[in-house]
Parts: sequence; structure tokens; C-alpha cells
Amino acid sequence: MLLSLCMIVKDEEESLARCLQSVTDIVDEMVVVDTGSRDRTIAIARDHGATVHERPWPHDFALARNDALQFVQGDWVLVLDADEVLLSDCIPQMQKLIQAPELIAITLLRQEVGAQQTPYSLVSRLFRRHPQLHFERPYHESIDDSAIALIAQDPRWKIGSLPIPAIAHEGYRPEAIAARQKTQRATQIMGQYLATHPTDAYICSKLGALYVSEGRSTEGIALLEQGLQQAQDPATRYELQFHLGLAYAQIGQTSLARQRYEAALKTDLPDLLKLATFVNLAALYIDQGAIDQDAIDLAEPLLKKALQLQPDWAIAYYNLGLLHKALGRLPEAIAAYQKAIQLQPHSPAAYQNLGVVYLKLGQIPAALTSFSKAIALYQESSPAEAAQLQHKLQELGWITQ
Repeated sequence: MLLSLCMIVKDEEESLARCLQSVTDIVDEMVVVDTGSRDRTIAIARDHGATVHERPWPHDFALARNDALQFVQGDWVLVLDADEVLLSDCIPQMQKLIQAPELIAITLLRQEVGAQQTPYSLVSRLFRRHPQLHFERPYHESIDDSAIALIAQDPRWKIGSLPIPAIAHEGYRPEAIAARQKTQRATQIMGQYLATHPTDAYICSKLGALYVSEGRSTEGIALLEQGLQQAQDPATRYELQFHLGLAYAQIGQTSLARQRYEAALKTDLPDLLKLATFVNLAALYIDQGAIDQDAIDLAEPLLKKALQLQPDWAIAYYNLGLLHKALGRLPEAIAAYQKAIQLQPHSPAAYQNLGVVYLKLGQIPAALTSFSKAIALYQESSPAEAAQLQHKLQELGWITQ
């Protein structure tokens, strides 16, 4: 089976080489469609052996990807963006799966490097070259709908999945999003699409989540609830439940947030995709512990599960610190916060909570050191938080202006 890489790019000189190098040993051809680069993107692609086609940008990601597919010659197609790399550990299993005669597509697990809430997602980026498979939606484009339609016509086809992470995606780092103005562009494109496709649950999920992240909770919740009434596939239903949990927690409706997170955990999906729900639900249980001891008892197994799945996740250790602190296990809380700081050194909240625990233990110098570090970090990210913490410490007479 011949495997082709298929990409659309524009001004990707910073990341393209790394992407192409990650697939050199597995693909039989590299097809790169450039949509108007002004930097060295085209030269870098050709230097790595890619065939480059230049096309105008159609202002629609699905149209651009479908246009690129016409140049592909392989039996199977692997689609990557320039800010993604193929992970080498998955290659043997991937090569085995594309030999399966019944598979029309293979769902891949993508690591979202730098994402604050969802460290993994499912993407349909590996599929058989077939005339009825094509991308749909101008943003968050996917072949899923065409694959489902094809299987309905010809049930001999199946969709497979690769159980280990296959792609690492750097595009959700805060600096990457800011540099590309992704949020503004995504809101505009998805809003226009949803106006003519109001029953698209997938876009309701994506746009609703984006609204929630921008603080537009009322609009976001309305879209997410709308999508939940229409969604059929487990992945979309999970996303909707998860983002509703986030949204309700954001506006202080913890009971509804807990219900949504608990519903999300019941979705028939791999546990690795539910990491953020394990941690966020545990945080809700910890918060409720002050009035409901039964709730706090539910938090620990969720955090243990999260750390079993992702041993180097800072936010899970931070929440574990909150749990230990709430239960009076102060040495364990210190160890958890220190691990969170080791993994994420620029977390002012972790330093602040570590300072509180040192204070409870009477270790004043260590507490002041942690508080000072928290203030310095807050001054970079949230000056109001820095001023508030500094004021509290001044009131106690521990620091001066």
C-alpha cells in the first residue's frame, strides 16, 4: 500500500521542516499545496523532496484540502498541518492497519501540546484515497460525514483507530494562537457556517466552546445545549458535555457543571480523551468538600486515574495538592505542589498554595519565599492578583512595599 502525505500550507518556514522530517521514512510521496506563502515555505518543502503546487487561498479549509487531494497518487492519505509531527512510536501499528482490506479510514489520537484543558483529541487524518471521501466544513474540516455516508452505502467498509498517540500538535500553545489570530478567524468562519447549517452539532461544540473561552458564557451555553440535542456520535457528545461542564463551572453553577462532567465520563471513549474531565470533576468535588464530605472522597480516585494516564501533567498534581490540603495531609500537599511547579514552573497559583501549606506548618521563611515567587509571576500575568496577594501579606506584616 502506497501512503501519501497531503498538506496545505502558507508561511510555515518555522515549522514545516520538522513536520516533513517526521514522515520521511513512512510516506511514499509528499504533496504540499501552498496557498500564498511569502517566506521560504516552498523552498523548504522542495528541499525535503515534496512536490509543491501553488493555489490561491479559497477562504475555506475544506475546499483547500479537497483541492490538494486531487494531486495525491497513493492508496492511503495522511493529512498533517505544518505545526504537527507524526510520532515515531505509532508507525509500526499504522503500517499494519493500512494493510487491512476492510478499513476506509483510521482515527488518530493527537496530542494537543500546550492546550490548557484537552491534552488529547481524535482526528480523522488517515484514510484511503476514495472518490467519495472528501472534507466538509470551512473550519474544523473533516472527512467524517463523507466516511459515514460511504459506510451506509457499502457496509463492508469499517473505520479503525490507532490506540496510541500518533500526532503531536503545537498549534494550541498560547503564543501560536496569538501569532495567527486563530480565535478571531475561527469565530468568524464558524459563525457564518452555522448560520446556514444550524443543526451541525460538531460546529455547535467548537463555536460554543470558543465563546466560553472568551467569557461569552451565555452564548456558549446556548450553542452547546443546542448541539447536545442533535449530536449522535460519542466524540461530539463528549465534547459538548465537557464544555458545558466548563461553562457552568465558569458561571458558578457547580451542580450543573458536576452533572455535565459526570455525563461526559460515561461516554464510550478511551479514558485518555477524558483526562481533563477527570481533573475538572475532581476539582469540583474538592470545592464541594467543605459542605459535603462524600464529594471530596470522590476526588482522589479521579486524580489517581488522571496521573496514571498522564504522569507528567502539572494540573493534576496541582489539584492533588488541593485535595491533600483539604484533607489536612500537609506534607503530601507540599510534595504535590512541588511536582506541579517542577512540571510547570510559571504557575503562580501553585506557588501561592504551596505558601499557604508552609504557613499552616509554621514554616514562615519557606512560605514567604513561595508567596514572593507567586507575586512575581502574577505581576507578569495578572497584576490585580499580584496586588491582592501583596496587600494580604502586608496586612499580616510579613512584607513591606
